[in-house]
Amino acid sequence: MRRELKPITLGNRRAALRALALAALVGAGSLGLTLNCRSANASDAPQGSAAEQLEPAFKAFDLDWRDDRRQRDVPVKLYWPSRTTHGGRVPLIVFSHGIGGSRQGYSYLGSYWASQGYASLHVQHVGSDRQLWFGNPFGLVSRLQGAAQTSEAVNRARDVSFALDQILQSEWGERIDAQHIVAAGHSYGANTTMLLAGAHVARQGQLIDLHDNRIMAAIIISAPPFYGEGEPAAILQSITIPTLHITATEDVIQIPGYYSAASDRLQIFDAMGGARKALAVFEGGSHSIFTDRGGTGGMELNPKVKAATRELTLAFLGSVFEDRQDELLQWSERWHGIVARWVRPAALN
Repeated sequence: MRRELKPITLGNRRAALRALALAALVGAGSLGLTLNCRSANASDAPQGSAAEQLEPAFKAFDLDWRDDRRQRDVPVKLYWPSRTTHGGRVPLIVFSHGIGGSRQGYSYLGSYWASQGYASLHVQHVGSDRQLWFGNPFGLVSRLQGAAQTSEAVNRARDVSFALDQILQSEWGERIDAQHIVAAGHSYGANTTMLLAGAHVARQGQLIDLHDNRIMAAIIISAPPFYGEGEPAAILQSITIPTLHITATEDVIQIPGYYSAASDRLQIFDAMGGARKALAVFEGGSHSIFTDRGGTGGMELNPKVKAATRELTLAFLGSVFEDRQDELLQWSERWHGIVARWVRPAALN
């Protein structure tokens, strides 16, 4: 959970426009390539008979929910698989976007997961979503500061838990495998995921407990530290579910008044509790390479990292839920050319 950003004074219009450009580096997937998918790309679809391949691998639904208790809208996008591979029950990944993102972002993940038999529920956080980028550029810093407040960090985690409540009570709920629910997120969404997975953060002597025990594993992409909270181990040792950490050697976060080095992602991994944790560090890249934005981090590297990330997430979940350890070994062999560091879960060492 990030505390408020340090204030910065914008002395002229050029500084304001520069601030806007820097802010766009922080996972605003909605500013780049946004895919409103209604069916899978051919490359995403599982192989099968000609008749099977005529059917779209998934369907996507934009759902507009509202949490009346908090008086807060919770828009979501649901990617629902057309075919299941788990005895008719569908595992679920619930995804939290980075600051300035939306439910339409990270479609390269949602569409792929659904094409492989996982439902993917992408939650939009209205207090820290794409609306931050609109309006007077001179107000951008204050909007970013507001999005980083404790209250918004708490609301983001509650958005995800509320969305889980809603989907499990919906027409899709009876088909979801409640023992195979995964939380995932990028950047600010990775912080949200860690809170849901059991991170312990205190405010004014009170422990903020946002742990959702329905979550059985977590995918943590480009996680910033919990700023101002001291040693990360005190916050993260309480997370004991299996976790997959994904980052890059140039995964640097830089927005007005705020900087986070790539080494911060590694500290998060080292501090995380539990033996079943894995780490993949891609060589090069950027912080926003994990969004839908094309080209960032390198025109050639960008699509490779996306493909490797998609495959790694499913290999990891296969190792967690079905003990298919060989898939992680195969992944590391296939993508070793773009991976700077790979740490397998303890069970494989």
